Amino acid sequence: MNAPVMLQAAPTPAAPALLLRPWCAQDAAGLVEVYRDPVLRRWAVSHVDNEDEAREWVRDQERSWAAGDRFAFAVLETAPEVPPLLVGNVVLKEVASGRPSAEVGYWTAARARGRGVASRALNALTAWSFETFRADGLERLELLHQVDNSASCRVAEKNGYRFDAILPSAPPAYPLDGHLHIRHAAA
Repeated sequence: MNAPVMLQAAPTPAAPALLLRPWCAQDAAGLVEVYRDPVLRRWAVSHVDNEDEAREWVRDQERSWAAGDRFAFAVLETAPEVPPLLVGNVVLKEVASGRPSAEVGYWTAARARGRGVASRALNALTAWSFETFRADGLERLELLHQVDNSASCRVAEKNGYRFDAILPSAPPAYPLDGHLHIRHAAA
């Protein structure tokens, strides 16, 4: 992937258009601000407490893009005459040529919840994932979340990720059982 990947999601009556693009160093301050949210910190595996940690997190995302096995996108709201606003993250991970499945994940900033941001960003990521990696053997995407994260369950099902199984907890990162949702590539 030599050219930068930019994905878009159309505006809705409740929210501006979304731009999904690879994370960059300029996102560090916004990332720190977003990670101050205790709800996000509850669900997130990694934590960002300051700009040094944010820059390192962004560098990790850049290295994963370069390795071709993990593709994280900053999700930005865009509106005319307003600077883009960081509202989330979506990621395709565990991608490998010949491997039939990969995993998707996402989070949203507190200011973006309840406005369809996660659902629209996941929809754009899902379409891009199958379009980009289907020829390499990608047949299904898996989405995992803890059983008590009902918002993630709704986002998954709204995007065609059907509930498949309950997964046992894996402390400390996943202290509760989880849901596995699966979406297959269209025939």
